[in-house]
Amino acid sequence: MSRYYGIDEANGLLPEVERILAALRDQRAELIGMRDRVVAAAPPDDEAPTAAVAERIRLLRLGMQGLIDQMQAGVARLVELDITLRDISTGLIDFPALVSGRPIWLCWRLGEGDIDAWHPLDEGFESRRPLSELPMSRGSGTPAA
Repeated sequence: MSRYYGIDEANGLLPEVERILAALRDQRAELIGMRDRVVAAAPPDDEAPTAAVAERIRLLRLGMQGLIDQMQAGVARLVELDITLRDISTGLIDFPALVSGRPIWLCWRLGEGDIDAWHPLDEGFESRRPLSELPMSRGSGTPAA
């Protein structure tokens, strides 16, 4: 990880991140639908497609490539921000953070409000804990992240 986020900084990025994740989720669903239409349009292996079917499949594949390109741009933006994408369908991401010198993940997913959960680097979503369980910095009364 090349950067670590404080809670306020990570929360400040949520509007942009939410737009990216919603677009990725929708693009993924559209891509799956297009893939299913390609499969449904394809003739059996022992038959050659008609010109109309071949053109339909070609256009669907072009559309699929366009969606893939858009998705790659969204993922690239998350990578640029050092945010780890865990699951497109649920919009699950992790922000790297430090607590008392120890790296952790600030965990968030699409549809949630502000970031209110974290987990250790070597654990996943199922190990999420509330921010209130973060070690407190000495004398501040606030989480150290």
